[in-house]
Amino acid sequence: MAPAPPHDDAAPARPEPPVRALATGLAVLRSFTPDRPSLTVSDAAAAAGTTRATARRVLHTLVHEGYAVQEGRDFRLTPRVLELGHGYWTGTSLAEILRPVLTRASQELEQSCSAAVLDGPFLLYIARVHTERIIRVNLDVGTRMPAFLTSMGRVLLADLPPATVRRVLEAAPRTPRTPRTVTDVEALLEEIARVRRQDHAVVTAELDDHLSSVAVPVRGPDGAVVAAINTALPHRTPGAAEPSADEQTRAAVAQALPVLREAARDAEDALVALRR
Repeated sequence: MAPAPPHDDAAPARPEPPVRALATGLAVLRSFTPDRPSLTVSDAAAAAGTTRATARRVLHTLVHEGYAVQEGRDFRLTPRVLELGHGYWTGTSLAEILRPVLTRASQELEQSCSAAVLDGPFLLYIARVHTERIIRVNLDVGTRMPAFLTSMGRVLLADLPPATVRRVLEAAPRTPRTPRTVTDVEALLEEIARVRRQDHAVVTAELDDHLSSVAVPVRGPDGAVVAAINTALPHRTPGAAEPSADEQTRAAVAQALPVLREAARDAEDALVALRR
C-alpha cells in the first residue's frame, strides 16, 4: 500500500504567496486612524497605496459586511470592527491582567491610565481606564499611535536592540504633532537610550500641547518587556508665584512613578502565576 501523503502540518515549510486582495483590504482598514476617522475613496487609496477602483471595492465590501458605513462621499468604521480582534483578546489574558492594576493606579493617581504593546512602528492600546478629566486626544482600546512620540512607545522601543530601534525610526513617518515633538532620529535614539537606562519614559507636550505622560515597562517571566503602562500627568499653566511647568512635571512624575512601578510589579506577579 502506498504511504499516505504527509499531513499539511508535517510538510516542509515553504513560503506561501500572499493573498493580495486580503492584504489590500487590511491596508484599507489600517488607513482609518483617530486622526482620520472618515475617509473618501481617494483618501483610502492614497493611504493604502492602491488604486481608487480597488479602494472603492474594499470600502463597499466593508459596508456590505457591516464593518463600515457610508455618509455621502465619506466612509467610517463601525464598532463591529472590534469583532476582528475578538480572537486575539479572548486568547490572551494580558489585557485582563492589566485592567485591574490600571484601575487601582488610576484611582490612586486620579488620572487616566493605559496599557499598550508594540505593533511595528506603532503603539497599540490594549487596556485603558478613564477618569472624568477632559482629554483632548481620543485614546482608547484599539487605538494605534506612532510609537516614537509616546511615553509607552519609547519604553517599548527601549527594549529592542539599538540597531533595530534605528531601523524602526528611520522607516516610520515622524510627523510632528506640536512644536515640542522630537522627530530627529539621532535625538530620538538618545532619548530612548536614556529611557533604557532609567527604566521609564516621560513625554511632555509632544503628542498634544496639553498632554504629558510617564510610562514604565511590564516584563514577562523571561524578563522581556511584554507591555507598557502609563498615566497622564496633570497639566495646567502655572501662576506667577507657582513652580514652572517643568518643575510641576518633575513633581508629578515623582508622585506617579512609585504607583506605576507597583502596578507593573503586580502585573508581572500575575503573569508569573499564570505560567504555573
